[in-house]
Amino acid sequence: MFTFVQLTHFVAVAEELHFGRAAERLRMTQPPLSRQIQLLEKEVGAELFDRSNRTVKLTRAGRAFLLDARRLLQQAERATLAVRRVSAGTGGVLRLGFTGASVHSGLPRVLAAARTALPDVDVELREMVTMDQVEALSEGALDLGMVRPPITRPDLTTRTFVREGLIAALPADHALAAETGPIPVTALHGVEMVMHAPVEARYFHDLITTVLHAAAVIPVITQYMTQIHSILALVNLGWGVALVPESATGMRFDQVVYRPLEGVRTQVELDLVWRHGNENPAFTRLMTELTGAGENTPATSDTFPVSIHP
Repeated sequence: MFTFVQLTHFVAVAEELHFGRAAERLRMTQPPLSRQIQLLEKEVGAELFDRSNRTVKLTRAGRAFLLDARRLLQQAERATLAVRRVSAGTGGVLRLGFTGASVHSGLPRVLAAARTALPDVDVELREMVTMDQVEALSEGALDLGMVRPPITRPDLTTRTFVREGLIAALPADHALAAETGPIPVTALHGVEMVMHAPVEARYFHDLITTVLHAAAVIPVITQYMTQIHSILALVNLGWGVALVPESATGMRFDQVVYRPLEGVRTQVELDLVWRHGNENPAFTRLMTELTGAGENTPATSDTFPVSIHP
């Protein structure tokens, strides 16, 4: 099989049509250049140059081979550049998982960091619930996830990325929607409510249940749903009120009114999570852009130096 060195030598002679000038261009002497061309011709089984009358011309086979030789050299150059970019973290693929609600909170910051630090990296976005992201991260199918806590898998590292408050989402014609100030949680007692599912949306379900119990509030649950946008769609249809993170205000519904909650200090958290030993250079560069320290962030640090609010 011929080598890329032989291809480079062949292209030089084909473009110069003179062994002396080609050798000078390649910074070598003429005899070894002639020897390489002879070896190449033997390998391909055809004469590539007509050397009669002290001139050098491409044969028909040589002209056909020149097109492929140039194409192979270009592909090799692109492949080399791609490998260098991947190794440096400026190329390749970054696989990013996110929950639906994070589109309005953490995802914009992560994508902005990716655009800055990884302009030539292909970012693959995958919307997945927290449990599915955890499995994908453990299997190496994701580089970075945005999930709801807690994550207790020993092979995964988490850092809090976003903290935001809870607010009430109400049908526009609801009596509480007329309030101009914060709504007391106690005002939700006996009120129809669309609730997060206890299994598929366990984080939000447990968080909101704790807030309601602390105020001795027992609502009337009309539906259990998994995704925040589905919950808001039902609020929009008048199926009840809902408690959602502040960033949900980015989801526009004609018949949904958002109001703050009086005296509720509970915050919703969104974590970044990744697998130990992730060797994707693009992941390392992204983490460096987000944190200024990358994966070497001290284990005692439980939050990133960023704060995101809608």
